[in-house]
Amino acid sequence: MSISDSNPSVTDQEIYNKLTAIFREIFQDETIVLRPETSESDIAGWDSFSNATLIAGIEKEFAIRFRTAELQTLHAVRDFAELISAKVQSRG
Repeated sequence: MSISDSNPSVTDQEIYNKLTAIFREIFQDETIVLRPETSESDIAGWDSFSNATLIAGIEKEFAIRFRTAELQTLHAVRDFAELISAKVQSRG
């Protein structure tokens, strides 16, 4: 099931577009192209400090909050996108 299947009001592309903009801003790299499998090892400078900044930016952009336990499951961009979709959908 894709993100758009579970939430027709937010498409996969919209989520990835917003995530790409956030990543590009935080890592100051306009060449970043996110794929579902993109992980920390794929982006220079993606460490624990930048991850905290990334989480804050995502929470602000999508008006959501991640729980600590959820953060431990975020290993690739796909994980972020799926969790964002679920949280946006649960807001109704």
